[in-house]
Amino acid sequence: MSGDCRECARGLAHCHGTVIAHAAARAECTEPDCVQPESEHSLTIDCDAVGCACSQDTAAADLAI
Repeated sequence: MSGDCRECARGLAHCHGTVIAHAAARAECTEPDCVQPESEHSLTIDCDAVGCACSQDTAAADLAI
């Protein structure tokens, strides 16, 4: 068994980081030098999972309108 992931073994473009999807900002990756688009990631989480308040800020702004 190899220590490489399937994408590594195939030579496919991908990232081992996690995409953090923000409600009020552009998505970001947990890998500092990542240049891959969101679709090249296996894992995606909402920013609430990491304590970001931008989704709450967006909801509060929507209520104020």
